[in-house]
Amino acid sequence: MTSKRMKPRCMNCGDTFSAKRARAGYKLCLECGEDQARQDRQHWCVAPMHKSNYMLFTTTDDLQGINNKGGLVR
Repeated sequence: MTSKRMKPRCMNCGDTFSAKRARAGYKLCLECGEDQARQDRQHWCVAPMHKSNYMLFTTTDDLQGINNKGGLVR
C-alpha cells in the first residue's frame, strides 16, 4: 500500500505547488507569488541620500521627511 502525500494548494488560485516551496514558508504558487511581488514593488521608491548611498523606502511617511541635506525633517 502506497501513501500519497497531499500537495499544498495556492491560497490565491487553488493550484498545487511544490512541497519544498511550502516548507520554505510560501503559501502561493510561483505565478501568484510573482504577481504579488510585482504589485508590492510598485509602491517602493529608491531615493539618493545626501553624501550617502541610495535608500529603499517602502512607506511614503518615511520619504516625506527626508530633505536634500540629510536628516529627518517633520
